Amino acid sequence: MVTAREGRGDRRNGSTSGFVRPGDGARPAEAARPLDPTHREDPVADDAPPTPPFRDPALPLPDRARDLLGRLTLDERIAFLHQRVPAVPRLGLAEFRTGTEALHGVAWLGTATTFPQPVGLAATWDLDLITQVGAVVGTEVRAKHAADPTVSLNVWAPVVNPLRHPRWGRNEEGFSEDPHLTATLATAYARGLRGDHPVYWRTVPTLKHLLAYGVETDRAVLSAQLPPRALHEYELPAFLGPLRAGVVGAVMPSYNLVNGRPTHVSKDLIDALRDDRDGFLLVVSDAGAPSNLVTGERYHPDHTTAAAAALRAGVDSFTDHDADSSITVGRVRAALDAGLLDAADVDRAVLRQLELRLATGELDPDLDPWAGTGADAIDLPEHRALARRAAAAGVVVLENDGVLPLRDGVRVAVVGPHADQVCTDWYSGTPPYTVTLADALAARLGADRVTLVDGADRVALRSVTTGRYVRPGDDGVLVADAPRADEDTHVDLTSWGEGLHTLRSLRTGRLWTGARWILHADADRVGGWVVQESFRVHAHGDDTVSVQHVGSGRWVVVQRDGGVLVADAADPQHAERFTARTVHSGHARAAAAARDADVVVLAVGNDPHLLGRETEDRPHLRLPHAQAELARTVLDANPTTVLTVVSSYPYVLGDLGDAASAVVWSAHAGQELGHGLVDVLTGDVEPTGRLTQQWPADEAHVGDLFDHDPIGGGHTYWYAPHPARWAFGHGLTYSAVEYLGLTVDAEDDLDELSVATARVIVQNTGDRVAEELVQVYAAAPAHRLPYPRRSLVSFERVRLEPGETREVALAVAVAGLAVWDVTSGSFVVEPGGYELHAGSSAEDLPLVADLKVAGTPVPPRTLLEGWVRAVDHDERADVRLVPRDRDAGTAVEVAPDARTGWVLLRDVDLHGVGGLELTVARTDAGPAAVHVEVREGRRWERVATAAVPEGTDRWDWRTVRATPRTTLPTWGETDVRLVLDGTVRLGEVRGTRAG
Repeated sequence: MVTAREGRGDRRNGSTSGFVRPGDGARPAEAARPLDPTHREDPVADDAPPTPPFRDPALPLPDRARDLLGRLTLDERIAFLHQRVPAVPRLGLAEFRTGTEALHGVAWLGTATTFPQPVGLAATWDLDLITQVGAVVGTEVRAKHAADPTVSLNVWAPVVNPLRHPRWGRNEEGFSEDPHLTATLATAYARGLRGDHPVYWRTVPTLKHLLAYGVETDRAVLSAQLPPRALHEYELPAFLGPLRAGVVGAVMPSYNLVNGRPTHVSKDLIDALRDDRDGFLLVVSDAGAPSNLVTGERYHPDHTTAAAAALRAGVDSFTDHDADSSITVGRVRAALDAGLLDAADVDRAVLRQLELRLATGELDPDLDPWAGTGADAIDLPEHRALARRAAAAGVVVLENDGVLPLRDGVRVAVVGPHADQVCTDWYSGTPPYTVTLADALAARLGADRVTLVDGADRVALRSVTTGRYVRPGDDGVLVADAPRADEDTHVDLTSWGEGLHTLRSLRTGRLWTGARWILHADADRVGGWVVQESFRVHAHGDDTVSVQHVGSGRWVVVQRDGGVLVADAADPQHAERFTARTVHSGHARAAAAARDADVVVLAVGNDPHLLGRETEDRPHLRLPHAQAELARTVLDANPTTVLTVVSSYPYVLGDLGDAASAVVWSAHAGQELGHGLVDVLTGDVEPTGRLTQQWPADEAHVGDLFDHDPIGGGHTYWYAPHPARWAFGHGLTYSAVEYLGLTVDAEDDLDELSVATARVIVQNTGDRVAEELVQVYAAAPAHRLPYPRRSLVSFERVRLEPGETREVALAVAVAGLAVWDVTSGSFVVEPGGYELHAGSSAEDLPLVADLKVAGTPVPPRTLLEGWVRAVDHDERADVRLVPRDRDAGTAVEVAPDARTGWVLLRDVDLHGVGGLELTVARTDAGPAAVHVEVREGRRWERVATAAVPEGTDRWDWRTVRATPRTTLPTWGETDVRLVLDGTVRLGEVRGTRAG
């Protein structure tokens, strides 16, 4: 049984082994080699020199690391601060680097098993399966390390940023819009990467990206506004779950700023993780982020100051300037010389790295249980089998009117851009093989029962300059020299939306690419940090077109000597003009194939490198126009169509979802995509996939991409005011499951440490086995604060035979009902009535039961017991959150587009308060004041004003008094509003005693 949330105040993650209670850590060793530090292979002579402590495996890792640190010179220690660390042979330390990409397989290091994208792994809701995937990925990292010891055992995965908004370009890298489910799934993956030995780690996982990272547009300078409840209830839990489970050893800050401060110098955020972690936690920078503190964000005046600030904030390893460590070393050395750092700052960072390296067995190869992994432990038969199983387990059946599962002997037309291709993404490895949907259908149903049409228009391009058609030469170079539009000149033109196309040569079977200025037709697939295989087509209005190579931004011209195509012109007016001859219409061929088939499997979706990826958010949530038109053509020809969406994210499908006989979704599922889909489409595997992210009914329902506050922005299934097209947790089986009853076993006086048991009775009323995911959600309709409409608190998968009825017991931790109390700065389960809902998704919850919780009452605020931070307000308007000080803290100021703004403190006890003191600073010259207002009935009465004195800059904080014109205690307990007027920043407020 799995609990999605075990309480926000002291959370542990669920596992397939049962409810994990506070105090549980990583799983104990199972099959790992026993650690016997007293064992020696050879007798030790009595006169042998003593073993240095750092070489003694009987000592705890921190003690060994401290001894090793003391043997390094200062110069050697400074060199440890860059990603590329030189060897120290006299101490047995090899060359080291942080970071091997392992998001869903080993990336960028050659052939490796390629598993489904994380959003697809998440759709399995199968923690044991995800742990097995992590273990295979970790094993293949070890294999790469065996072949090349410079391959790091510090892996940069998993990504735990919640999927707050479906337009985020990196949606595929995350697990869920629910932060607690994200934590649970990420813990499972990291557990596999880490391994089960109590001392030695197979690999050391790194959590990415701290924090509030969910926008690619201007990501290096964008500041996410994150009030305390959003920080503690939505963003931090996804990180804290894996940390508390003891399965990660590193974290990477994000490129963006949070409340005006770059994450790489946000000591508050880094400390929030380290304070909740037993053991080492290395903080590695994202690539180029240290320099961006000056060049992009301009938060610090120079690189020496910025490097010092990052190191003091807790960044331990600088990923900057690629392999050139001299720049980072020079900046740190200059900071030491200037007194901005001392040796202790350097030592703290180096010590964490040494602990990490010792944990991977670098100095204990005879004791490291993973050291025997050979370079050949790649693409093993069991890895292939697991990849297929994972691909099938993540397939989600969204709609089905009975066409699925496909019956034997059916004639199928498989149509669309994903009918016969398997896409990779930026963080994919190189798959050893791929199985397309068409491949798998032909293998399962028989090649004679399957017709393939990709839906692309086939064209031939004729150069106006040469009068000849474009063809690839023997070397793949594109040249306009063919006299006729024969097959050598034919190109399949696929539209991916927003005017973006790929062109595949019929002769070579490969894509056009402009990676070398001269155009070739020799690319296997779309790929690369800067995609070289995408083009735009510009119509001139005279039946000619010009072609732009998007990667370079240059337009294609034809060289007069030889007719070679090159990307060279600055604009379409100076580009080559082509006439396009249509060989055949892809839509017409698709319609003909659909009419001749019993069932159409229409495969649409995205290419992960185009129009939604790292550095690029999605322009919208709709299918590409050409794909939507292809779908309508096919549906008109044959309504018995299975709309099969292969994508990195949700779509708004509109009427297409209604018109299809079935709708199925899969993420880009790696090398076994085709088998995984067909296993489910044919019913060879019962559908088990469920959405971990809702699919909206309308694009207008998803809110502002740039608003990181799910409460104020109405984001995710927690707060969205509109029903989804397909809800969080949704996914159909091929049977029918009814929910018959819900009871709750609970103590009379439930508190934050209590665990209730929800007992759900389910029955399989169909004639097939059903794999049902029983889900329990919490709600609190009468809560005094904005509370999620529904929030997942527990789930369990159950296999039901036809006709079987079963009671399923699910643990519900009362602590999971907590909200962040800005008054006390802690999680609190408030007393009162809560509801538990049970069903098959967040919007299909036929059962409900009441839960009475004693909880902890929240007393009124007091202003006489110390400073109250302005950021800890209950409501706000026309203000933004900004750094209180350069290195830590948060303050408020008037929003850039407003003249005044306010923050509201609810239920303030004004008894004994005679006046107020406020800490203030200025953002600029000009009038500035803070007005104090007290609620009286439905109106606000202004009782005091504090003028803001002139200051030197925004960091020059002053304390000012606001003396009321009337006696405050007469208001007793009431609301207080602090109105910011002009160029003022407000840090804190406190009361002074009357008299």
